[in-house]
Amino acid sequence: MGVKNLWDILESCKKTLPLHHLQNKRVCIDLSCWIVQLQNVNKSHCAIKDKLYLRGLFHRLRALIALNCSLIFVTDGAIPAIKSSTYRRRLNPGNVLTQDEAIKPSSIRRNAGSEFSRMIKEAKVLGNALGIPCLDGIEEAEAQCALLNYESFCDGCFTSDSDAFLFGARTVYRDISLGEGGYLVCYEMDDIERKLGLGRNSLITLAVILGGDYSEGVYGLGRESACQLVKSIGDSAVLQWIASEFSFVKKQKGSKKKIEDDKCNGRENAAEYKNPNGSKCPSQMKSQTLQVLNAYLKPKCHSAESDAVQRILALYPFSRSQLQQICTEFLDWPPEKTDEYILPKIAERELRRFANLRSTASQVGVQLPLDEMPIKCPLSRIIKPRKVQGVDCFEVSWEEMDGLETSIVPADLVQRYVNY
Repeated sequence: MGVKNLWDILESCKKTLPLHHLQNKRVCIDLSCWIVQLQNVNKSHCAIKDKLYLRGLFHRLRALIALNCSLIFVTDGAIPAIKSSTYRRRLNPGNVLTQDEAIKPSSIRRNAGSEFSRMIKEAKVLGNALGIPCLDGIEEAEAQCALLNYESFCDGCFTSDSDAFLFGARTVYRDISLGEGGYLVCYEMDDIERKLGLGRNSLITLAVILGGDYSEGVYGLGRESACQLVKSIGDSAVLQWIASEFSFVKKQKGSKKKIEDDKCNGRENAAEYKNPNGSKCPSQMKSQTLQVLNAYLKPKCHSAESDAVQRILALYPFSRSQLQQICTEFLDWPPEKTDEYILPKIAERELRRFANLRSTASQVGVQLPLDEMPIKCPLSRIIKPRKVQGVDCFEVSWEEMDGLETSIVPADLVQRYVNY
């Protein structure tokens, strides 16, 4: 979910970009969000039994691999303590939390034996065969993705959780489509700051006011009023203001007798600070708000210098035999079908890598003979021009690409290779 109504607030910053925007980029993927998206395409029992979500994931990955887009899976770890009450309410909508659960929440380990966890494990196995590393998050996957993006270890992150920006993300891809050439739905923090006047601190404050995974929000304040209020204070001062001066809830409507009864029972402040979900005194509200701010500003993540992060930045090999075995087991595909799907995309990626290296060498004034290039050119020869769905292409033959002799690749990629 993220922050309530935040995607609506950010609507004017939404951009639709062609899929090739991700060419030669590195992106991290909030794997749970992708599995949920793919699962929602078809929610029938047969869809789960036939693993349609895994087929959809496979085709997303092969499209991005062909663009030489380096991918990193990121998975959720434990549910943060501050989110535990929200999680329990979602599991049991009618269940009322005890006072200890509300005031002293604790982190929750995810159910490793659930059907969804099994789907995540299958996705990780598929990614491993394709050479895609996975970083298992300490807590929230979108927070870990945001940190990688903020520290410039990746060019953007795929997630449908809007609070990625509150964790520090600069570029978020909310959705991807492979139809009609493919496109991305993209939001960038630069646009949010420029068009809406909302920086990271402002978005965190909106999370406190509007509610979401970490807080219930403020009773009686809508998104427009909240945005105006936050912008009037300014991004540099808004966190201090929300932590110390803001009256979080409306006064309770009640009889004088009820208020007197509260005073007699030691609950004098309860009548003045009332949420629809229960009474909280000012000190409790301030403590809760500070917890929310801290959760967004200092999430539990693997640091940029950690061994876990450094490991996922390496290049991992594609395993043809492992992929064939997985697709046979999970998708009931013969090895020939798996090869037909993936080998042309792997070859296209290798040609892009070669062209990139050659281009970089040319830019710095180095002209190496083809046989001295660190990356061997996989293209053997151009057979003939072709058109695929109106797009100029070439049929080419490949050298030392086990299992692949010829395929069709975009003309601009071949021309780029020829021109250097």
